[in-house]
Amino acid sequence: MNDQITGALFKQMVLHGAAAITAQKQAINDLNVFPVPDGDTGTNMSMTIGTAVTELRKIEPATLTKAADTTASALLRGARGNSGVILSLLFRGLSKGLKGREAADAATFAAAMQEGVSAAYKAVMKPAEGTVLTVSRLASKAAVDAAGEETDVEKVLEEAIRVGYEALAQTTDMNPVLKKAGVVDAGGKGYLLILEGMLAELRGEPMPEAEEESKSQDKADFAALSAEDITFTFDTVFIVRKTVDRSLEPLRAYLNSIGDSLVIGEDDEAFKVHVHTDIPGSALNEAQKYGTLELAKIENMRTQAEDLAAGRKAQSTDDLDQVEAQLESAPAGEGEHTVAAPEKKYGFLAVCAGEGLAAVFKDLGADGVVSGGQTMNPSTESILAGVDKIPAETVFVLPNNGNIIMAAQQCDALTEKTVIVIPTKTVPQGITAMMNVDFEAPDAETLAAAMTDSLSTVTTAQITYAARDSDFDGFDIKEGDYLALEEGKLFGTDSRLEALLEKLAADAVERESSFISLYFGEDVSEEDAQKAASVFEGACPGAEVAILSGGQPVYYYIISME
Repeated sequence: MNDQITGALFKQMVLHGAAAITAQKQAINDLNVFPVPDGDTGTNMSMTIGTAVTELRKIEPATLTKAADTTASALLRGARGNSGVILSLLFRGLSKGLKGREAADAATFAAAMQEGVSAAYKAVMKPAEGTVLTVSRLASKAAVDAAGEETDVEKVLEEAIRVGYEALAQTTDMNPVLKKAGVVDAGGKGYLLILEGMLAELRGEPMPEAEEESKSQDKADFAALSAEDITFTFDTVFIVRKTVDRSLEPLRAYLNSIGDSLVIGEDDEAFKVHVHTDIPGSALNEAQKYGTLELAKIENMRTQAEDLAAGRKAQSTDDLDQVEAQLESAPAGEGEHTVAAPEKKYGFLAVCAGEGLAAVFKDLGADGVVSGGQTMNPSTESILAGVDKIPAETVFVLPNNGNIIMAAQQCDALTEKTVIVIPTKTVPQGITAMMNVDFEAPDAETLAAAMTDSLSTVTTAQITYAARDSDFDGFDIKEGDYLALEEGKLFGTDSRLEALLEKLAADAVERESSFISLYFGEDVSEEDAQKAASVFEGACPGAEVAILSGGQPVYYYIISME
């Protein structure tokens, strides 16, 4: 029986909750019924609560207030995606309800849970039922009701989880999309997994093992190495997606000339290289003549061997997540995150993925770009770091993705600068907003209104691929099919990309579009992009059609129609 939650116990409860959702994050991701590859709910919630794990492991909280405040602060800065932001709000309200407490009984903890729900509902502009908000509200109410008759925190959490799962089952009927797919809300499920992990800690159950990440089969066995055995310094592994049809034998010969232990695995679409070399950068540069670099890992075998010989843990790329989290959580003055003194009234920060798109925003006057978008929603802390580097009193943020807007909105309370988020949901909206900037606007409100009003003048289409089989919105979609989206909604699906381009061109005719811009992604050649542009030129002879290399991942084309 547990009738009190102390700071030390709360710390362990959060660690256990984080382990619980991390172990099942892919199962949560699979509940996302929209077949577009994106920053899925399980991944975002797991990464968000993971920031709290990093911070909590640094302290031994003497009070419950300290543990709860540390958790809430870390979650706020580490929030990724809408689901991560809502999770951070639930814990922020919980922290507020536990303020000034060395420990909490069942009734106090239940009331704090309800405080967390209130914080989340207040922050969401248009709360939708059938989501994590519904599940958390009904679960916290059940906790409060149970605490009126029960002093055992375990039993109170048990009741909250039981009612939470009843509410989760009802989300299927509350949301037509969920009902059609026959699944429950992913965010609600993730929240309950965290509560279950916290309850498991109270019961003394062992933490679940995290999902096994795919390990490189050719990772060096550093424990068996001595300094004399290491001919070349860097263990280098990378994957390249092919963009040209040519033999890899010249690459093999080059890599053998600069290293040893060479292994190249190849299929029709990509190849993977393992090599020991002293010049990993040269290996990567040469490989990029054959395609697009997708993933790379470089480890110093000499320093790893020295660490192991000295009885220390050998540092590897597996440690990078922790290193990044420490850098992101460092206060101003440590590392790179400093606040630039204001030198002008207005500054502009855009979020996008792809060097070409970043260059477009900078050409239009953006002071900074944060890398992110689909599949890689940046954290609030990452956006905040970008804001603070801009030497302006007021910084306008263009999220350019609907799942990043809430994370960006949290920045205003975390910096001395004024942060105004323009609710751009696509890159073309962000570009249009920047094209409508009046750098001499008399006040920030006038400028924000003009930028926001301009968003309705552009229609965004995107072409990507189906990440999973799905029967969605009347479309029978197979994994790997091409998907066309328009204004975030499924426009069409086909096994032929050209067929979707033709349908979108016909739609541009109906819209009487005068300006059409095609931003082609990293997997599209300029020759193919020219062919795509010719489809629109043929359908819309009176329109001005432009193609630009966006370099973005995931989306073959991002198309702006004005």
